[in-house]
Amino acid sequence: MTPSVNGGQHPSVGGEHPSVGGQHPSVGGQHPSVGGQQHGRVLGIDLGSVRIGVASCDAGRVLASPLTVLPRTKDRAGDRRALARLVEEEEAVLVVVGMPTSLDGSAGPAARAAEQEVAALAEVLPVPVTSYDERFTTVSADRLLAEQGVRGPDRRKVIDMAAAAVMLQAWLDGPGRAGPDDDPDEEPST
Repeated sequence: MTPSVNGGQHPSVGGEHPSVGGQHPSVGGQHPSVGGQQHGRVLGIDLGSVRIGVASCDAGRVLASPLTVLPRTKDRAGDRRALARLVEEEEAVLVVVGMPTSLDGSAGPAARAAEQEVAALAEVLPVPVTSYDERFTTVSADRLLAEQGVRGPDRRKVIDMAAAAVMLQAWLDGPGRAGPDDDPDEEPST
């Protein structure tokens, strides 16, 4: 998957987003996985119009797991406060929000809405907020749940947190894994 954080710019927007890739004041001018804190729990958020899927990872940032699903309410500020409580409860040090980028990499209406939500979350959450491309995460999560025999209404109840876990794992395996001295083109030493 391709990250939607690219040098502080969403590739399809062309402008810097205040909470992505180095513009959030608590990140210190860099993407939080590069030159910033390398350990600590991260929450992955899948923003849906009906539900918000939440996943978390271990403090070593190796494995993402589904955490919970929050119902969306008409009170978006209340939804953000609920996420802030989860950040505190889970002792997260970073939040990664799935960016629903179009297949061609452009930002459609859903991505623009998510960018606004990321900015609003950055104002409320006590930790840095970044975004990551979530293309195909719901499809991948749906396939995984089907393979595990989860069907119909039961699947709808958990698909959002499963999609959040797929997105967070992709982030962990990509930019979340990179350290300040990591060279992605360098072969690992054996």
